[in-house]
Amino acid sequence: MKKDRLEKRGQEKHGAPFERSPCPIASSLDILGDKWTLVLVRDLVTGKRRYGEFLDSPEGIATNILATRLKAMVDAGLIAKRPYQRNPTRHEYTLTPLGDDLLPVLQAFCRWGNRHFPESWIPPAWFMAPRP
Repeated sequence: MKKDRLEKRGQEKHGAPFERSPCPIASSLDILGDKWTLVLVRDLVTGKRRYGEFLDSPEGIATNILATRLKAMVDAGLIAKRPYQRNPTRHEYTLTPLGDDLLPVLQAFCRWGNRHFPESWIPPAWFMAPRP
């Protein structure tokens, strides 16, 4: 039913209907608006690549949520996955150019969080530096 409603509105982006509206904030939040996606992007920016590494983050993501989020991020084109082990198959994840473009968003969140939550950790200078 939701898909029919979207198709009737004719709102399309990159060949796929908008989930809620053509507003860029709403469209971005449709992909990034849960409490884990940007944390996982942060982890990828800081060098984490494998499932167990994501589980080691201090936020304590549950395994079922992690699996669901990683799949959604692959489906959205934010990350790519490739096997690094065959038996059993295990994957590592990397940011795509689309996901990599989120670094300025993360940096803005850090600046805002540090300003309004002074007890929050200060990101390292390399994380906050503009990319060439």
